Amino acid sequence: DVGGLETLINLLDTDDPKCKIGALKILKEVSQNVTIRSAIAELEGIKPLIELLRDSDEELKCLAAETIAHCAKNARNRNSVRRFGGIKKLVRLLKARTGSSEEVVAISGALALASCSKSAKNKEAIQNAGAISLLANLLTSQNEKLLIPVVGILQECASTENYRLAIRSSGMIKFLVENLSSKNEELQTHCASAIFKCAEEDETRELVRQFEGLTPLVSLLDNTSNKELLIAATGAVWKCAQNYQVENVAAFNKLNTIKKLVGLMENQPEDVLVNVVGALGACAQTAEGRQGIREGGGITPLVNLLTGTNQALLVNVTTAVGASALDADSMAVIDRLDGVRLLWSLLKSTNHHVQASAAWAISPCIEHAKDAGEMVRSFVGGLELIVSLLKSEHVEVLASVCAAIANIAKDEENLAVITDHGVVPMLAKLTNTRNDKLRKNLAEAIARCCHWGNNRVAFGTASAVAPLVKYLRSPDDQVHRSTARALHQLSMDPDNCITMHENGVVQLLLGMVGSTDTALQEAAAGTIGNIRRLALASEKASLA
Repeated sequence: DVGGLETLINLLDTDDPKCKIGALKILKEVSQNVTIRSAIAELEGIKPLIELLRDSDEELKCLAAETIAHCAKNARNRNSVRRFGGIKKLVRLLKARTGSSEEVVAISGALALASCSKSAKNKEAIQNAGAISLLANLLTSQNEKLLIPVVGILQECASTENYRLAIRSSGMIKFLVENLSSKNEELQTHCASAIFKCAEEDETRELVRQFEGLTPLVSLLDNTSNKELLIAATGAVWKCAQNYQVENVAAFNKLNTIKKLVGLMENQPEDVLVNVVGALGACAQTAEGRQGIREGGGITPLVNLLTGTNQALLVNVTTAVGASALDADSMAVIDRLDGVRLLWSLLKSTNHHVQASAAWAISPCIEHAKDAGEMVRSFVGGLELIVSLLKSEHVEVLASVCAAIANIAKDEENLAVITDHGVVPMLAKLTNTRNDKLRKNLAEAIARCCHWGNNRVAFGTASAVAPLVKYLRSPDDQVHRSTARALHQLSMDPDNCITMHENGVVQLLLGMVGSTDTALQEAAAGTIGNIRRLALASEKASLA
């Protein structure tokens, strides 16, 4: 009855504290209902609730905040809390000495803010109101009733970068790690979820290991009955395994994590699978991790997942399969299960993230397959498909396809086929890019494609040479190496030598001849040698 609801809201404006408390007790209960929450939004019932947050009566304040906690599960009510200045008032309720009776009010404020924090604008308002230091202080409490909403706010807000930085710099990671060992599964879930989101940055991954958080995270993988906790724990393991120094992967290997992850690839919802496979892909970046996946029987279920439709899962599966292909024995299993054909078919995906991830995975498969040339030829229309992806508008797709083409072109027969499909003008068209990841792989593809027929001349005719010279000004050493290789191949054509010379290549390459990178050194010297020989030949011709 909306009429009754309106009466209850009107009672909040009376001067009688008993009336207010009575109305609030009813509103707190009924606002757990979705329809009632919508009706409260229609009646702008949030405004009087916010006014009560300033009341000197503790019970009133708590009831008002807890009612807001229920109401703010409705988007319109969340917006109203911010619009009527409620965020600042709720944040003030967090000012409490831990272990004291003040915690009661802080719990109510935290519950309300946890609901409000589901909105991006509210997250910003919560931070601007000075909540971070107050939340950090409350984390030192032993009271689970307080910790659950406090960590709930943190895990909700950790989706934004500035919050993650604030959480890290205010020393909260230590408390999140400590509470992973709590007996309360809701608190464990919030802590694992907060770590899952915060571990986007490597500094946090390092901190989780330093505070000995990897062991409790791995222990949480055994909680297969609590799906929310399992999603959070597998997500945290995945992100922590992406640690640049691979120290976390080494630690995970000692904790028998891979065996547990492989066991979680069956009978689990896709939210869990995305994280599990992501974690396996991260572990597969090391030789020990790849061996663990193969010995744990992980290759077959990974390849089987290549037939799925979940886009996020496909990105992670292709990454894991591609990384596993660096292990010769794993590659033999992938090949036997027709995994490369499945990867190739994913190049037809309408999702460019899946296309790129599949193409990146194809490269190590070609590199480590027994008879790669024949295997690639066996895919009907496969070469035409991969060349056609050079028309993509997405840089990541282009870079990954160039990497695959560089590997395909190692086989002369396949290089002849992709040349017929127009690979040379298509690669040449991409040379004006400023993206170093694309430059590196594009230059490598050009270098490999020069080994067939008239391709060196064709690249020159397609104006690919002058833009390549500019790549040598990139700050990236890997770009220098692959560009020098491409220029060395192209410099075997006299017209290309002239173009290079006109674009100042000699000066740029001279500095690279003394490089500690032997591949770069040899390619730079070879290019200069070819240009010099052409210059001497033309000098002799003019003197004759």
